[in-house]
Amino acid sequence: MAAPAFEPIHPPAPALADERVRLRPWHVADVEAVTAACQDPEIARWVPIPWPYLREHAVGFIERTIAEWADGVAAEFALTDPGDGRVLGALGLRRDPSVPRGGIIGYWVAPEARGHGVATSATRLVAHWALVKLRLERVSLYTYVGNIASQRVAQHAGFRFEGTLRNWVEYRGQPRDAVMFSLIPEDLATR
Repeated sequence: MAAPAFEPIHPPAPALADERVRLRPWHVADVEAVTAACQDPEIARWVPIPWPYLREHAVGFIERTIAEWADGVAAEFALTDPGDGRVLGALGLRRDPSVPRGGIIGYWVAPEARGHGVATSATRLVAHWALVKLRLERVSLYTYVGNIASQRVAQHAGFRFEGTLRNWVEYRGQPRDAVMFSLIPEDLATR
């Protein structure tokens, strides 16, 4: 029997939000905020972005996210301050090619927004939306070994540690170990 089809992804209504963060699709007006945030070497250390990061990279990123929303193939959110709308970071939910009804989350947070629970709140909101509204059977999240801050985000968002996958991803032409976490619908009942 074939696996159920992955439904097209459309922006949630109402928008995903809590007291720390509001998530929305990216806009062309966000180019400068993305360019500025991605000057941070810590983002480039843990996220496979171009380095050095140029304005043209931000333009391409935002154009791609707009097209992916339109095509229903990925959910790329701007993490924004719920009060003033400033861009605080990014979070994406993509199809996981290894799991028929699975998704994978990745994120980064601008330096000035770190340590305030923004990534944890956003990850929790999107994972719940993916499991309940999109009816995914699994949401994965991996970090590179050594990225303790992202591992804490995964745990605080309710994800379960699964293990370390050796040479699992390529980063700047080199294999890297990844720490894998997951969340499934049954986990929501225990939170």
